[in-house]
Amino acid sequence: MSNIVVPQLGESVVEARVAKWLKKVGDRVTTGEPVVELETDKIDLEVGADHSGVLSTITRGEGEDVKVGDLLAVVDDSAAATRPAPQAPAEPSAPAEPPEPKEVQTSRATPTAKRIAREHDVDIRAVQGSGSSGRVTKQDVQTALKPAPPAATPSGERTEERVRMSKRRQTIARRLVEAQRTAAMLTTFNEVDMSAVMALRERRKEEFRKQHGVGLGIASFFVKASIAALRAYPPLNAEIQGEEIVYKRYYDIGIAVGAEGGLVVPVLRDADRMSFADIELGIRDFAARAADGTLTLDDLMGGTFTITNGGVFGSLMSTPILNPPQVGILGLHKIQDRAVPVNGQVTIRPMMYVALSYDHRLVDGREAVQFLVMLKDLVEDPANLLLVS
Repeated sequence: MSNIVVPQLGESVVEARVAKWLKKVGDRVTTGEPVVELETDKIDLEVGADHSGVLSTITRGEGEDVKVGDLLAVVDDSAAATRPAPQAPAEPSAPAEPPEPKEVQTSRATPTAKRIAREHDVDIRAVQGSGSSGRVTKQDVQTALKPAPPAATPSGERTEERVRMSKRRQTIARRLVEAQRTAAMLTTFNEVDMSAVMALRERRKEEFRKQHGVGLGIASFFVKASIAALRAYPPLNAEIQGEEIVYKRYYDIGIAVGAEGGLVVPVLRDADRMSFADIELGIRDFAARAADGTLTLDDLMGGTFTITNGGVFGSLMSTPILNPPQVGILGLHKIQDRAVPVNGQVTIRPMMYVALSYDHRLVDGREAVQFLVMLKDLVEDPANLLLVS
């Protein structure tokens, strides 16, 4: 007999939910074949069989919460169970169907999307993809399966819908409350004149794209400036462990990305060693894989400081919430033309409000304010980034 158990789920992830059984009792399974799909607060993952055989027992039903190491199922891998079933006489093969046109090849869908489409007899070629380059994701297929919305209720009728929170949404809710309860969180604000960055991007965008295959966004400027400011103010790149302060001498920058089911924060490892192009390519990859549902647990583990950009959704100003155990998070916002004084004259400039939330147990207000001032100075004169990178 061979047990299928909940595998290690990554740093700080100890619980999952049984989302869907891909096999039923009595089905034959092969080594490595996906048997059950688990939902965690970070990603969904498929758990496969360690040995070939027959699925003899399922111990946890769909919708049940499980912990790392819990028994999910048992595979009978005895010789009798794994003996190949007698093969039926071969039937005359049907004429081969012509290959799909290149533009509708199902390789543009994620593996999970293909499986769900097969199970529900959905023509995946007809599903509109929302992932990178039009790739079809699990959510796209599930959306295609949903029945048409019910007709409008009569005027005045009051209706409700009750749905179970996903593991990710539950964890987001718990961690946000935890961050506010356990940290002495404060936020300081400043504003940045984006004229120099926008002019530089305009001058170099075509050359940059041709050389690196990716556009030059604003995120890489803020990642570079943040790292320089973190070097100058180390407490913002630290964490509290019991009665000790752990100062991180490396810079793993989390980039908050909106995804189906909630926000995820994949991490740029050793971001201080990355070029502008490396950062932009990394962020683009994160966004694409967040949309496809192909981020891994390793992508989401760790991080010493986080950057979140509410401006992509139109936010003009907000207070970002800490991502424990980190003690600092930078919030970017919408770039908006505003009248500002420059050299005694009122002029229109593209301005962005920036916000730094910090844990006051470790970071003093003076350090937080000076961090933002330094970041502002670097972004407003981006040539200085060459001197501090």
